[in-house]
Amino acid sequence: MQSTLPIHFAPLQGYTEAFYRNAHATYFGGIESYYTPFIRLEKGGFRNKDVREIEPGNNRVPHIIPQLLASSFEKAEAILALFIEKGYQEADINLGCPFPLLAGRHNGSGILPYPEEVESLLSLVKKYPQISFSVKMRLGWENPEECMRLLPILNDLPLRQVTMHPRVGKQQYKGEVNLEAFAAFMEACRHPLIYNGDIRKLEDIHRIQEQFPALAGIMIGRGLLANPALAWEYKEKSQLTPDELRQKVQMLHTSVYEQYTERLQGGDAQLLSKMKPFWEYLLPEADRKLLKAIHKSSNLSKYNQAVLAFFNQR
Repeated sequence: MQSTLPIHFAPLQGYTEAFYRNAHATYFGGIESYYTPFIRLEKGGFRNKDVREIEPGNNRVPHIIPQLLASSFEKAEAILALFIEKGYQEADINLGCPFPLLAGRHNGSGILPYPEEVESLLSLVKKYPQISFSVKMRLGWENPEECMRLLPILNDLPLRQVTMHPRVGKQQYKGEVNLEAFAAFMEACRHPLIYNGDIRKLEDIHRIQEQFPALAGIMIGRGLLANPALAWEYKEKSQLTPDELRQKVQMLHTSVYEQYTERLQGGDAQLLSKMKPFWEYLLPEADRKLLKAIHKSSNLSKYNQAVLAFFNQR
């Protein structure tokens, strides 16, 4: 029987915020590390929301790793200074974000075609030996050869690990993952490697683990938003019944809802805009009519009615 790999919760902007992470760790767990959505400089400073998200006091998960997104050494160093100020000794560098607006400015996967810029950005790793760095990346922006050209730079750095999503940035989340290119990268990479991409079910985890037995771990994002029990089920080698899953999801939802209700001062519309993303990926095989009613709810009263109907289904 295969031994279990560490499962890491991928960061997703607008979905895996601190309230969600805390509630997930409480009611589901099974996660080795939770990663924060990336922090970046905006107009030379930080958004208050981003700073609040990484405050150690706001994070009650067993292991949290902040992630930074930058196109230059100077910007990355400014973000790292914030992490150090908050007491972090680990940082993840995002070389994978595929969103065109950011990538077009050489952020995330948009920097991958430019080895000199990548080398300059990652010189941060050697300048701060007291920080344990990891990198999350893609195969490239336009073609998978880009990551191979970066391997001499990566291999020369004291990285804790590399997480690879085997698509190019231009694909965003469409099309197939390129497992052949992933295998080539893995063979030449000297660092512990974590696989990320299209892990939706237990079978997907086992298939990837079987295909790549030397993996150091698996990172899951949307698959955990769809089934928050996925990591727990893999680790415990046991599956929740549909009723057990729905009951736990209800506790997860109640926790997130109550935390946002307490914090937000912008009225019903603001709370609704924070809670609707909770359902975007969740339980895709559930009753479509019930999920549609939640997505279409135009005020908090309708939302709460639709949510109650969802959790009371039999």
